[in-house]
Amino acid sequence: MGWREFFGLRKKGRGPDDEGSGVHPVDQVTDIRLSDLKVGYFLDYDLKTWEVVAYHYYDWGDGGSLTHEWQMKSADDTLYLVMESDDEVEWSIFRPIPFSRLGARVRNHIIENEDPPDEIELEGTTFHLDEFGGGKFFRNGKGAGVEFLVWDYEDDAGERYLSIEQWDEEDFEASLGAAVEEYQFTNILPRLR
Repeated sequence: MGWREFFGLRKKGRGPDDEGSGVHPVDQVTDIRLSDLKVGYFLDYDLKTWEVVAYHYYDWGDGGSLTHEWQMKSADDTLYLVMESDDEVEWSIFRPIPFSRLGARVRNHIIENEDPPDEIELEGTTFHLDEFGGGKFFRNGKGAGVEFLVWDYEDDAGERYLSIEQWDEEDFEASLGAAVEEYQFTNILPRLR
């Protein structure tokens, strides 16, 4: 495919819907912001190229507060890009970790007390409980949503995050994260339709 086809340029009188034109329409290439990401987009972050493979959102049930999440994959890694906005837009990335890495103490504490401990030690870092809440998760932005609980932790510097999600009585997931800035993501390319 030549550069004209990639950017959606075509000969006069031949549109993308013309049979046999060989031209595939693409989303606009200029001025793509991180919040414009869609499934199929590619972007660079942390010296890797990532493909957006899913878009989800969380509804916190307070009249419009949503958290947006894009699942991205590289050749050997998966991460979740998260956008939240209160007074300003905040970005973070999370990588899933096996819940077992938190140790049996954390699971037992949740089962016995219906809450995890206020502090969790993980690989030399102490995480402190910052927020707790419940909401609905909308996989691929569709459906009625699945109810869940979440506990969010921060390290002492507020730079690293730990998140614990509970999906059922004994179904837990964990992820580690960090704050990021929009400028850290470059070369955003739209999908071919």
